[in-house]
Amino acid sequence: MSIKVELDALDAALGDFGYAYLLTTGTDAKPHAVAVTPALVDGVFRIGEPGRRTGANAQVHPIVSLVYPPATPGGYSLIVDGEAELAGSELRVRPTSGVLHRPATAEHPATNPGCEADCRPLAN
Repeated sequence: MSIKVELDALDAALGDFGYAYLLTTGTDAKPHAVAVTPALVDGVFRIGEPGRRTGANAQVHPIVSLVYPPATPGGYSLIVDGEAELAGSELRVRPTSGVLHRPATAEHPATNPGCEADCRPLAN
């Protein structure tokens, strides 16, 4: 189940989350994940100084994702796609899309006929 998050609403959505995983891809096409604590400043995520591999990956393939894990089991993850750039020693990510997501499982009310308050189908 996914709910689109408008870019101007990211700041409000972030209140429910702590850290994120930054996902990058290297020249070998292998994914690389690191835990980060980004700050959203003027619509851009500021991550601080990236590690050697993360920085190199972002320079080669600037399309990245930030995945904020759910605060509670069964809760939503926040997934933000964006474009990364190195600005001095800081990695910055300009978001291009965001979505709240969680699996639709039989244990979750959203898959049952009596849909709970957070069941919102996406328009095609």
